[in-house]
Amino acid sequence: MVLFLFLTHLGLGIIFTLVVVSREAGVKFFRFNAGLAAVLLAIALACRPAADVSQLGRLALGALVVAEAATVLYWLTVGRVLRSIRPFLVWSACLSGLVVLVTQAAATTSGWALDVRMLTVASFVSSAALLGGASTAMILGHWYLVIPSMEISHLQAIVKVHIASMLVRAVVVAAAVLLAVWAWQPDLGPSFRHYVTSAGGIFFWQRVLFGLAGPALLSYLTWETAKIRSTQSATGILYVDFFTVVVGEVLAKYLLLATRVPV
Repeated sequence: MVLFLFLTHLGLGIIFTLVVVSREAGVKFFRFNAGLAAVLLAIALACRPAADVSQLGRLALGALVVAEAATVLYWLTVGRVLRSIRPFLVWSACLSGLVVLVTQAAATTSGWALDVRMLTVASFVSSAALLGGASTAMILGHWYLVIPSMEISHLQAIVKVHIASMLVRAVVVAAAVLLAVWAWQPDLGPSFRHYVTSAGGIFFWQRVLFGLAGPALLSYLTWETAKIRSTQSATGILYVDFFTVVVGEVLAKYLLLATRVPV
């Protein structure tokens, strides 16, 4: 389940970023990212856990199949044919991807408290945005080796998107932790506060360190290096940044399933 959620959110996040990157990045950039997203979603579908027979589960799976189909068709048309329908395809993939995240969150938290379910929706959407922004920023930074004449403003723009998504993700995590601490009652078993101060809480603190503190520092360093037009340095930092985001988001999926707190 952890792998399924992670791959789904990463693939959808990459699709979301396709609408914010300038066309000047070139045909091969969009073809590569669309292909990468399609492969990730295909692996996610192959790794999905036992079929969820609930209505929400079927809706989430159907929307994921639609997002995968739209992404594959977009990849097939980039730089080749049917240029006029490419915006329709990418927006179809984005909208169906949003449906996936909402219904997936609702299906995963079926029977949980309403406030936790709403926070899980926000967690899934912000997770996809953070993963997609980190991945696309890293790849775009590398693309300056392919197109050295590309304007530095394009890298700066995607880094801004990455920073914004990281801030939103941090707000969602903080809200989830505060809710878990505030809503706990003695008859509900061990509190989340007890969990984070126990030996098992090391997963939570690793999630905070790698998934939030790390990207916060590294995205700032990337922004500073992008301002002085040092694209190679910025790309190197983004590789490390992407790794920390991946570790943080994998741990976030585990913590959701283990503690019912959408961090």
